[in-house]
Amino acid sequence: MTIRTRLVEYHHDNVTLQGFFAWDDSKATPQPGVLISHSWVGRDEFVCRKAIALAEAGHAAFALDMYGAGKTGSNPQENELLMKPFMQDRTLLQGRILSALHALRSLEEVDANKIAAIGFCFGGLCVLDLARTGIDIQGVASFHGLLTAPENIPPHPISARILALHGHNDPLAPPEHVTALQKELTAAGADWQTHVYSNTVHAFTNPLANDPGFGTVYNPAADRRSWTSLLNFLHEVLK
Repeated sequence: MTIRTRLVEYHHDNVTLQGFFAWDDSKATPQPGVLISHSWVGRDEFVCRKAIALAEAGHAAFALDMYGAGKTGSNPQENELLMKPFMQDRTLLQGRILSALHALRSLEEVDANKIAAIGFCFGGLCVLDLARTGIDIQGVASFHGLLTAPENIPPHPISARILALHGHNDPLAPPEHVTALQKELTAAGADWQTHVYSNTVHAFTNPLANDPGFGTVYNPAADRRSWTSLLNFLHEVLK
């Protein structure tokens, strides 16, 4: 196994974006691709490490860039300002993540017919919206994602298989949001599953999350369980 990484430049709406790509260079054939959508922080070290971990698991992984030039926030106020335009304009959000999907599919190391997407927090919303567009990908997985449906996409069938990994006590997406997502996906005829972890709040996969007042706390058990569930899901949808 020889894990390689590189930055990949791509564009959307005259914005230059920089994705982080990781793959096993010892494999001669194209590998299944996994798109990784970051939290409100931006394309930070956390998602780059996830890309490397997925490359070690046999996937060609691409940590996308929603904000441009690999920009990241350094505090909640900056993060909110970076994320806000996309929360206010879901059409912009969907166009931006679709551009990342096209960039991933264009890479020679990637099997363009075997693609999944995963996302964390804000990124969970992004990959769910990717599935909601009806684009032909094999599956999406949301880790402690925001779950509210967009208003710009009318109800229609969703072909991608869906996995939502969620904390029961998440203040940013409470249980009624999980129920609403389940109803939405059922109405769309999607193949979906939700894994809900007890005594778990937002950002449970991030070891740096430690703000109980804000509702973000790392949970090592939920982190471990959710990653195992993801690997099983990817094995199923990308085989």
